[in-house]
Amino acid sequence: MKLKYYLILTLLFTSFTFYAYAEQSILPRHVKKQVTNEFKQLTQQVNLLVFSQQIKCAHCVYNENLINEVASNSKKIKVEIIDFKQNKLYAQNYKVEKIPVTIPIGKKDYGLRFFGIPAGYEFFNLIEAIKDVSRGTTDLDEATIKRLEKIKKPVHIQVLVTPTCPLCTEVVRLAHQFAIHSDYIKADAIELSAFPYLVQKYNVEGVPKTIINEKIELLGPISKEIFLQSIEKVGL
Repeated sequence: MKLKYYLILTLLFTSFTFYAYAEQSILPRHVKKQVTNEFKQLTQQVNLLVFSQQIKCAHCVYNENLINEVASNSKKIKVEIIDFKQNKLYAQNYKVEKIPVTIPIGKKDYGLRFFGIPAGYEFFNLIEAIKDVSRGTTDLDEATIKRLEKIKKPVHIQVLVTPTCPLCTEVVRLAHQFAIHSDYIKADAIELSAFPYLVQKYNVEGVPKTIINEKIELLGPISKEIFLQSIEKVGL
């Protein structure tokens, strides 16, 4: 879709130079127009929970500004900024242990998480996730949905990404779609520059890297079938 390629050209942030401009408008006008058009598809209210804090979190302020600017493109999107340090119990309810994180919620919490800043290629996934949770469904085929409905054990998917990784987009997209169709699946997109310690923890030599229940590791792009089979190994 055209939106994806506009975002690739205009939101592919590099290094940390953008933090100096965190108070300025982030989205170029033509991108805001595209996002506004995409959000015309929203059917139900979407709440974006953002766990953040003002100190000792270099990524937090920028993430807050980005999410607020995204939400400004539709009256059906509301943002709630939650101080992580002062609301630890609230964070625990959403199983949040690191920040920043953005949680798109529709009629319920579908288990989608964006840890770090959803910029660059991951901005596309943020827009798509908002649309999906608003509808409460995705465009996955019926056969795939039926397989996901058979999952009866908790499945935690972590997709480790970077903003400049074109191959990461589809893996995160699939993980989030899977989560929407199963109450047992939780799917995290984790932007590694915000959490560099995870590079060593998971021995990351390339992205995307997908971790399922801390047992299965998949490197690189994944076909839908391989992804499903991996989930079924731990979730059936």
